[in-house]
Amino acid sequence: MPFNFTRLELPEVLLIEPRVFPDERGYFLETYKQSEFVRNGISETFVQANHSHSSFGTLRGLHFQKAPSAQGKLVRVILGRIFDVVVDIRKGSPRYAQWVSVELSAENKKMLYVPPGFAHGVCVTSDEAGLLYMVTHEYSPEAERGILWNDPALGIRWPVSEPLLSKRDQQWPVASLADTNFEYPVLGR
Repeated sequence: MPFNFTRLELPEVLLIEPRVFPDERGYFLETYKQSEFVRNGISETFVQANHSHSSFGTLRGLHFQKAPSAQGKLVRVILGRIFDVVVDIRKGSPRYAQWVSVELSAENKKMLYVPPGFAHGVCVTSDEAGLLYMVTHEYSPEAERGILWNDPALGIRWPVSEPLLSKRDQQWPVASLADTNFEYPVLGR
């Protein structure tokens, strides 16, 4: 199997470790294989790929798109290192407003799957970082939303106290006031 899939404290969020094949020339690894991802619960189709590059202390997030334009994301780092955060924003979820973080880096080659219904943010902890991420729905300005990065109710322990933020990321509402339309699925109803 070319990947190891691990469910995190938010069990819908998956940490994915690819199998790496090093030799004297460098290394080879697969970054996506539909059959393996489907077998491990990721059945969405990825329709857009994005690349971002940022300097130390840059924080991007906490972002999401409302349904029906909600995005699942497959995130990986090709340069540097990031602190990656995912927050459950599904109303009625037993884990609503809980968050999980992982370090993704070019060195560890781990990837993170962020499903729809979760806000996502990253903070660069190396001199610079390059991220590649695929999404399951194209970017939609009308559906784009966010949550304030330092919402005290979330209590995220970011690795920098004064991050570099866009004007937009400085102005998102706190989670309790965020414009979301995600509901936790209740089985048997």
